[in-house]
This record gives sequence, structure tokens and C-alpha cells, in this order.
Amino acid sequence: MRAAPGGSHASGLGAVPDEHLVRAGYALGVDDGCIADARRQALAFLDQAETDYPLSVPARVRDLAQLVISELVTNACKYAPGPVLVELGINAHAVDVVVWDSVPVVPVALATDPSRVGQHGLEIVEAVSEALVIEQEPVGKRITARLALSDAATSL
Repeated sequence: MRAAPGGSHASGLGAVPDEHLVRAGYALGVDDGCIADARRQALAFLDQAETDYPLSVPARVRDLAQLVISELVTNACKYAPGPVLVELGINAHAVDVVVWDSVPVVPVALATDPSRVGQHGLEIVEAVSEALVIEQEPVGKRITARLALSDAATSL
């Protein structure tokens, strides 16, 4: 796991891989269309990765990538002023979804409560991810969720 100044929090299986076949990043505004734009960018990235490399991205991973991006970008847009940065990376085993925002406060998944309305985003991301790493940065924080390409690598 890469530790950043101020510490980090990890959940799941090991560190997030640094070696990707391809990576892409982009900045989002915090307007009403940013979440849908982030999902579209993710699908375009996965399509391009399949075209350029001998990879197959299952429909399950496409759906989970959109879900994770929706949850992480929603939280970033809701709680952080300024831009949101999204980075996607893929290798033969996993897709990494990285979201950076300008608020250094590390989010914490709340205890399960079926009667609670809302605030389940981090719980959801943690449940569908092979690994979840939250790092404080000199400015803001970076959250990385790893989604396994193989069904055998996940407990879903």
C-alpha cells in the first residue's frame, strides 16, 4: 500500500497495483452532469482498453465501475468544493477507480443500519471492491477502489 502524508486506510486484499496496461485521468466540474459524465468516461475507457489490449471486461465489472464512480464522485461533489479528479487504470487482473477531492477528511463507512436512509455509499464501494485504499494527500484525499476482472477473485 502506498502511504501518503497524514496516513491512509486500507480494506480488502493488499495494496493497489501500480502497474497498469493503460491509465486515463480527467477532471470533473461539480455541476449537475458530472456524475453521468464520469460514468460515460469510465465506459469509454473500458471500451478502449478492450480494443487496444487483449482484455475482456465482463458486464459485471462495467456495472460495478459505474456504481463505484457514481458513489465516489457523488460524495466528492457533495462535500468538497472545487474540482474532482478521476483516474482509471486497468491490468490483466483488475480495474482501479481513483477519485481525488480537495477535502482531507477521511470518510468512514457507518455501521450497517437498514433503517438509515442514505449515507451507504462507502459501504457499497467497500462491499463490491477487492481492495479499497483511502489516502490523505497534501491537499485533499485520494480513494482507490480495485474491481477484480475475474469472478473468482470476488465474493459477490
